[in-house]
Amino acid sequence: MDRPPAQYWFPAKRFGWGWGPPRCWQGWAVVVVYAAVNVFGGALLLPYLGVSAELLLLAVTTAVFIAICWLTGEPPRWRWGGRD
Repeated sequence: MDRPPAQYWFPAKRFGWGWGPPRCWQGWAVVVVYAAVNVFGGALLLPYLGVSAELLLLAVTTAVFIAICWLTGEPPRWRWGGRD
C-alpha cells in the first residue's frame, strides 16, 4: 500500500530508522492524543493503581502509536541522509 509522499502522515527521518514529525494535521492529532492519554491517564492511574498500571498504559499506547505510524507513515528503513 504505497501512497504518494504528500499523503503520508509521518515522513521518514532523514537519518536513521523511523519517522519524523508529522506532516499533516491528522498526524499532529495522533501525537496530541497519544501525549494527552499518557499524561492524564497516568495522572489518574498512579494514585489508585500504582506505577505498574501507568507503565502498562504507556506500553499499550506506545504500541498503538507505532502501529499508526507504520500504517500511515512512509515505509521505514535505515537512511543515511541522502535524498531518495
